[in-house]
Amino acid sequence: MPEKTTLRRAAEDRREGKSPSTQAGEFVREEMEHIRRGKHGARSTKQAIAIGLSKARRAGVDLKPPKRGRASEKTRKSAERDYRKGHSAKKKSSSSSASSRRSSARLQVLKREPRSAASHRALSRQAKSAAQRRKRMGPATETAGRRGGRSSQRKAA
Repeated sequence: MPEKTTLRRAAEDRREGKSPSTQAGEFVREEMEHIRRGKHGARSTKQAIAIGLSKARRAGVDLKPPKRGRASEKTRKSAERDYRKGHSAKKKSSSSSASSRRSSARLQVLKREPRSAASHRALSRQAKSAAQRRKRMGPATETAGRRGGRSSQRKAA
């Protein structure tokens, strides 16, 4: 369950009209803080980010699951499940919530993981590799840049 301050910050971002990824960033930030404070660890920085994004989707942030081909089928399905959970009518029933045994098992597993996933070096490495990946894949949507706009105009003429 996300902390109240995180939910408040995400709600503030939403009111200010910021993007869903910015709102989700608050949950990722919270997760990094948990790892740094020693509440639990993470196998990698990528896993820590994934946990934060999952929490964001479950909290109702309008962060869409990745499209087909962008992530593995398992990841996509999990993201879709989290998104639906966060956007469905809130029904409090004991059967739908995770059992205490399952929750504690999950936490025990994460406690065994290293804390280095949230270090400045690890975050920097993750950011650089993600930027490289984005650079290789190109823009997600077709936007005409300074040069691209002119060439498309010439083609049309």
